[in-house]
Amino acid sequence: MPSNHIYMLPAVVDPSGLQRYCDRVVDGIGAIFLALKRRPVIRYQRTSDIAKRIAQETAKLMYQQESGLFDFRRMEVSPLLLVVDRRDDPVTPLLNQWTYQAMVHELIGIQDNKVDLTNIGKFPKDQQEVVLSSEQDAFFKANMYENFGDIGMNIKRMVDEFQQISKSNQNIQTVEDMAKFVDNYPEYKKMHGNVSKHVTMVTEMSKIVEERKLMLVSQTEQELACNGGQVAAFEAVTNLLNDERVSDVDRLRLVMLYALRYEKESPVQLMQLFNKLASQSAKYKPGLVQFLLKQAGVDKRIGDLFGNRDLLNIARNMARGLKGVENVYTQHQPLLFQTMESINKGRLRDVDYPFIGNHFQQGRPQDVVIFIVGGTTYEESRSVALQNASNSGIRFILGGSVVLNSKRFLKDLEEAQRIARTSTNVV
Repeated sequence: MPSNHIYMLPAVVDPSGLQRYCDRVVDGIGAIFLALKRRPVIRYQRTSDIAKRIAQETAKLMYQQESGLFDFRRMEVSPLLLVVDRRDDPVTPLLNQWTYQAMVHELIGIQDNKVDLTNIGKFPKDQQEVVLSSEQDAFFKANMYENFGDIGMNIKRMVDEFQQISKSNQNIQTVEDMAKFVDNYPEYKKMHGNVSKHVTMVTEMSKIVEERKLMLVSQTEQELACNGGQVAAFEAVTNLLNDERVSDVDRLRLVMLYALRYEKESPVQLMQLFNKLASQSAKYKPGLVQFLLKQAGVDKRIGDLFGNRDLLNIARNMARGLKGVENVYTQHQPLLFQTMESINKGRLRDVDYPFIGNHFQQGRPQDVVIFIVGGTTYEESRSVALQNASNSGIRFILGGSVVLNSKRFLKDLEEAQRIARTSTNVV
């Protein structure tokens, strides 16, 4: 959706713009439930004005204005629509990604399943824009949620297979061989296109990882997101800010992650990081980290983002630390994962996620649509896919106003900060 930054601004700043935004979201959610032929009970995140507004307007559409349209055969347990706010988990869109689909979006960008490679290098005409669709591309379907290390191995296997096939195609000796080759040619051509597409993307991403020293940066990001230890974290972030090889945008994200994690624990050291960032990064917009904290700091969030409030989560984090994580780069789990677990166990608290109207839920829903105002990420869609594959008896469907990578999240943040500044000057 255009103007996605508007969810961060108070309603008075641009009432008509916000109304258009809400109308579009409500239309989209309405369309999903018409396609599912269901009318849901609706819950929202208590701390978010815009989540509440969208939930109320959706309920008004489904239970009043278009009540007849949504009057489907009653289920024993209604499906659930849960409307949450991106700002409850600002960490997920700030992290570097290491699983295939999320990584392509983070490092190159995906728009409507298309990847535009024109800015990256010189490629033949037919490879400048490639399509990544799990419905038409078997390799992508099998690998979209796999780790980057495994992707390399799997691509090598695909290349080997292709070479075998192309070798057998070179042995055309009879008219029958020729006919057979022509019959198989569309498949051959498709496979050839597929191989070169994935090889190109993985090669390009490896270059970016090396240029931006992302393995180094990402290790610290994951530590900030998943493990306590403020002294070590401060030292690690300071070292990376001093490292000339680290790009401006990666420095900014590291300071943001540190700020989200330790805003209350170490304000003095946080100021030191702000000053260092400002002195080293020419593009750094002053006050952007503080604006993020104002939007999504600890006082604004209800979820247990870092697993350090709830005893169960603290125990889980300790257990994870003891067991050792098989992959240091993908140890982070989005807050959405906990939300789905709570729904699975019937533990989503009414006080944090109130119901709209007098429609309550008896028993576990079979279908749950979670809509994130402000945008969702491919890391979260991976979480949903894994959850659905675990056969818990609930089917989760994820939606959001945009699909974010860190670049888009920061752009929305900058735009909201710019408007907030000009509108306070006017008042």
